Amino acid sequence: MEDLVNPAFWRGRRVFLTGHTGFKGSWLSLWLQSLGAEVHGYALSPETTPALFEVADVARGMHSTLGDVRDYATLHAAMAAARPEIVLHLAAQPLVPLSYEAPVDTFATNVMGTVHLLDACRRVPGIRAVVVVSSDKCYENREQPQGYRESDPMGGHDPYSASKGCTELVVASYRRSFLAAQGIPVASARAGNVIGGGDWTPSRLVPDVLAAFAAGNPVTLRNPSATRPWQHVLEPLSGYLLLAQRLVESGPAFADGWNFGPDDSDAKTVAWVVERLAEGWGPDARWAVADTPQVHEAHTLRLDCSKAHDRLDWRPRWHAGEAVARSLAWHRAWRSGADMQRYTLDEIVGFGSPP
Repeated sequence: MEDLVNPAFWRGRRVFLTGHTGFKGSWLSLWLQSLGAEVHGYALSPETTPALFEVADVARGMHSTLGDVRDYATLHAAMAAARPEIVLHLAAQPLVPLSYEAPVDTFATNVMGTVHLLDACRRVPGIRAVVVVSSDKCYENREQPQGYRESDPMGGHDPYSASKGCTELVVASYRRSFLAAQGIPVASARAGNVIGGGDWTPSRLVPDVLAAFAAGNPVTLRNPSATRPWQHVLEPLSGYLLLAQRLVESGPAFADGWNFGPDDSDAKTVAWVVERLAEGWGPDARWAVADTPQVHEAHTLRLDCSKAHDRLDWRPRWHAGEAVARSLAWHRAWRSGADMQRYTLDEIVGFGSPP
């Protein structure tokens, strides 16, 4: 198999990346830097301490602007100054539990933030492709065993899921109303549940589990039987990069929604992931089931990624077990004081090279 992402395409490309200080954004920033792209980031300050953005010194190789996607004037000014060819929109409020606590902020960031981003794109000259990152939770969840396809209806019970369904409608509207006519192809990317080193986001499974293990506390699981499409963070990021390249090369033919998830065999329960983390951690790792009522979350989520397989020639490389093991290994390297920028870049090189 050839290299997953073409370095020659990205070398010297001006890229505007929102959400670059977050978990996925930090990994993607380092990947783009390693490819030789000129990366301009726009995001809030890192929201956790520690944060991958700081631990891996991500800012050193890029232009970083701190700003809020809800602030249209500042966002537009930053994009105009960057003069990008490619726009990758990752900034979001990414958590289901937090969306119950802060629904207004969730909709403002995920929906209006996307409106601001796309409206700025139609007013900044020179943009050749836009990829808006959505979520597998954008689909109307019917707890079906088969994976959701890109043609399935949008929906969402909780505010986060609903905001991602709205995001998809915003992308489709701007594509049809403005961007297609301007020759700017825009696509949306819907990924599964990502894991990997450097994620300290609260209310996410792997960070919560590792924090509890490190403190010697038992992990309390909200819903151990919930099934999710687990994948290493580099899997969907490779899809975003491939999709952006195809948009530049072929335009409207790829301006659509795309699923980037693991194979069906890697749709695993929460308990399965925790058991493997516990096995890797050691005998003092313990977990239990929450005995208090929990907010509603989808029980079963799977993605049908045959469209990306067939048309983008994209396929996952690391199975769920390897993704869990690599997440734990990254965490152990950080705890041991390793150079985490070098470690993270080595992970990217190992993932992107031919197997």
